[in-house]
Amino acid sequence: MKLAHLADLHLGFRQYTRQNSSGINQREADVASVFRSAIDQIIDAAPQMVVVAGDVFHSVRPANPAILDSFNQLRRLRAGLPDVPIVIVAGNHDTPRSVETGTILTLFEAIPNVHVVSQDVKTLRFEGMDVAVTGYPRASLASPERPAIRPERGVKWNVLVLHGEVAGVVPGDRSFMEHTGAVIEPGDLHADRWSYIALGHYHVATEVKPNAWYSGSLEYVSTNPWAETHAGTGPIPPGAKGWLLVTLTDTGVAIDFRPVKLARRHIDLDPVFASGMIAPELDAALAERIARVAGGIEDQVIRQVVYDVSRSVGRELNHDVIRSWKTRALHYRLDMRRPEASPTVGVAATGRHQTLEEIVDEYLQKITATPGVDRDALIALGREYLGRTERGIVEG
Repeated sequence: MKLAHLADLHLGFRQYTRQNSSGINQREADVASVFRSAIDQIIDAAPQMVVVAGDVFHSVRPANPAILDSFNQLRRLRAGLPDVPIVIVAGNHDTPRSVETGTILTLFEAIPNVHVVSQDVKTLRFEGMDVAVTGYPRASLASPERPAIRPERGVKWNVLVLHGEVAGVVPGDRSFMEHTGAVIEPGDLHADRWSYIALGHYHVATEVKPNAWYSGSLEYVSTNPWAETHAGTGPIPPGAKGWLLVTLTDTGVAIDFRPVKLARRHIDLDPVFASGMIAPELDAALAERIARVAGGIEDQVIRQVVYDVSRSVGRELNHDVIRSWKTRALHYRLDMRRPEASPTVGVAATGRHQTLEEIVDEYLQKITATPGVDRDALIALGREYLGRTERGIVEG
C-alpha cells in the first residue's frame, strides 16, 4: 500500500513586507504555490491514501484567501484521486485555545472522503483497504491525561498520524522549533506495533524509526529559516523541503522523499568575524560574500551574520550599499553581533549571556503560578509572544 505523508503546510503564512502583483504578501504566495505543486506531485504519484500531520494553516483564524485556496486545492486533489481517503490531523497552529471555538479544518469535511481529527484521538477504519488510521491531534497530546496510543485490531495496516515533538529527535539548535509542551517519549509511540507513524511539527524531514518519520514542511515557515537550511541527517539533503511517499509491504516500509521546487532560496552567507576590522574592511568582506552568491541575490532571502563588530564600526558602514542589497533581495538581514563583555576575574566575572528566551523561561519557572494554570502552557505562551515580537521586528 502507498500513502502520501505531508505536514506543516502553514498556509496563510506571511513574512516581510513585499507583495506580489496581486497584492498578496509574497511569502504567503510562495507557501500557497508550493502547496499546489505538492498536490500536482501527489496526484501523479497516485497513492492509495493521503495523510496530513497537522498545521494546515499558520493561524487558527486564517485569512479568507488562504481558506478558499486550500479548499480548492483539496477539491482538486479529490478530483485527481477520487477514491483516495484524505486524513487531516490538527496541529498546534490549527487548534484554538478554547474547545468551544472550533477549528476551521472541519470545513474540509464538506469534501467527500476527507476526514478531520481535531480534538480527540480518533481511529478511522477503511474496510475495503484493510487499513485503520489513528489520528492523534495536538489537543490530545497536550492533555494532562493523554489517551493511550493503541493500534486497531483486525486490520492489515495500522497508521498513526500524530502532531507533536518526539523527545530526543530535535538536534541542539532549536531556534526554528516551536516549544508547545506537547512532547512524547519515543518508547510511548510503540513503533513496533504500527505499520507506519506519520509525524508533524518538526519542519525537517527526519527519520525517528524506520517506520516513523517527520515529513518536514513544504516551505520555510519558521522564525529562523536559516537554521533550517543546515538541518537534516541521512540521505535527505540539509534544508530540503518536500513530502514522503510511503510504501508499506509485508516485509517493511520504503520511504521516498519527494522534494518540491521552491520559489526562492534561503541563503545563510558565510559569517564574518570582524574583530579588529575597520568599516571599509568590513564593507569589503560583506560585498565579497554577496558577490559569491551563485545566481545573484535578486528576490532571495539572505542572512549575513557578523560577529564581534563594535557599534562605531557598524555606524560607519556603507549603508547605501546595504540598502541596495535589501532592495534587490526579497529580504536581506544583516545580523551584527556585538563583542561579548566577559570579565574573567573579580565579582563582575560572567559566563555566556542568557538569551531573552532563557531569561523568560527561568522567570516563568520561578514565579508562583495562579492555581489551575498549566506552567508548561504558560512558558509556551511566553515563547510564542517572543516569536511574534521577533517576527514583527524582522518583518518591519
